[in-house]
Amino acid sequence: MMEGRVVAAHGRQYVVQLADGTLLPCFPRGKKSDVACGDRVDIARTSSDQGVIEAIQPRTSLLYRSNEIKQKLIAANVDQLIIVVATEPGFSDELVTRALLAAESEEIEVLIVLNKCDLSDKLDAARQRLAMFEKLGYRILQLSALEHAEDLRPTLYGKTSVLVGQSGMGKSTLVNALFPEAQAATREISSALDSGKHTTTHATLYNLDPDSQLIDSPGLQEFGLGHLDRQEIELAFREFRPYLGHCRFRDCQHNREPDCALTAALQAGEIDERRFATYHRIVGTLRAP
Repeated sequence: MMEGRVVAAHGRQYVVQLADGTLLPCFPRGKKSDVACGDRVDIARTSSDQGVIEAIQPRTSLLYRSNEIKQKLIAANVDQLIIVVATEPGFSDELVTRALLAAESEEIEVLIVLNKCDLSDKLDAARQRLAMFEKLGYRILQLSALEHAEDLRPTLYGKTSVLVGQSGMGKSTLVNALFPEAQAATREISSALDSGKHTTTHATLYNLDPDSQLIDSPGLQEFGLGHLDRQEIELAFREFRPYLGHCRFRDCQHNREPDCALTAALQAGEIDERRFATYHRIVGTLRAP
């Protein structure tokens, strides 16, 4: 039995990096797979160039999205979620909020990167849209991946970080600027997978140094939270926490009930109207328990 870390996940096929740096294509044991990029796993060789994943070692965190039909694992054992947005094309406030909630539920640090800040005519509008997140204490880093990607590097030291964002936000540009060997690493992983698919079709882990890893994930257009219940979603809205448990009714829906602490905070300007509306849209999609 050997140990390794999953550095690429593509369907039911994975690439595991062994302690000596060797990349070994592996398949999970059985039909169902719950393996994610970043997982530390126990494997056994089935041949000189292939292995089987026998077990997943205990995780410190698991970031994933889900809907009523299926779940999509994004990355495991991550310390920091980096949400990449850009001045152009436009980004979804709700998708950012959903990613934040997923991170909050797993107690993962968050950094929001505003990319393409060289497009000065679009910059002010993008900053204004991010102001509500900054007011909540989320870190915002403004840069241009084409010119100042190195501004991101200090935030990566000593952590495993995962990049998420809508397509077109510049995640791959950031990775290539920070990690010039990324294309070579991708080709090596694709060779191990025996696949010519582009890196953004699967999550890929890059070693920046022995203590710092960066996982690039495919661009996404939605971020389902079907794995969270209403109470977990309420707690994941960090501005809600001081008011939870203070409503007149224990099962308050924070809608039209009298003496709702959240509604009172909203009216007092302590909760942003857009965030409150997003909360109701999200809980409105939850299945009844």
